[in-house]
Amino acid sequence: VLAPRRGWIFPALDQRLAAAPALVSSAPPGRPYAAAAKTTKKGSQKTKQEETKKKQVTRRRPLMSKPVDDVYLTWYYERPSYDVEEAVGMLKKFQELDFTNPKQYVYINVFLDMALQKKKKLDPFANTVLLPYRFTDDVNKVLVFTENEQEAEIARENGAAVVGGVELIKWILEDEIQVDFYVAVPEIMPKLIPLRNKLRRKYPSTKRNSLGHDIPKMLQLFREGLDYTVEDERVIKTRIARV
Repeated sequence: VLAPRRGWIFPALDQRLAAAPALVSSAPPGRPYAAAAKTTKKGSQKTKQEETKKKQVTRRRPLMSKPVDDVYLTWYYERPSYDVEEAVGMLKKFQELDFTNPKQYVYINVFLDMALQKKKKLDPFANTVLLPYRFTDDVNKVLVFTENEQEAEIARENGAAVVGGVELIKWILEDEIQVDFYVAVPEIMPKLIPLRNKLRRKYPSTKRNSLGHDIPKMLQLFREGLDYTVEDERVIKTRIARV
């Protein structure tokens, strides 16, 4: 289009165009541009799969002991570990350097061995523990199920948020009452069966120490205790202190 004559730019173009029909006519009818079919051997696919598997295997470099410079690739070296006292001292030092809030929480990740002998694993669980030193003034709301007036008075004196009997079931099912934990005395348990699916793991039970006659002890545990759960099948992520 740009040149007035094709011969000025492509002197041999006329010859190529003249030879093109001969090339097309020599192809078999119905498949003018089809490539020749390749015969695949039966064992070729297996060999290709084996080769790809061999290529995927990568050899990792052995970890070095300690870096010799301030700038280095972290995956070449082993991750450093520290004792508890040294780690806490580092957190305090970082807090002063970063000018962060000194009352910020300290978190911990605990990795559990959940494997058993017969190729089974323990199911993830939740629990509440009363720490020897409290690091927060927040308290949980606890509901006490009892129909004994004397036990109800003891529960109110020890800080129970809600105290009652069967009349509370309807309000809990309709989400009119929402608390953090539920405790109960054994005598009222047969009447609380409608709440089993609603409360689930918060349903009062002896395994979680939320069922018994010692109401002050149960209230202290669940009002001031630390609640933790097992995540990702074996990890406990929770806070344990303040800086």
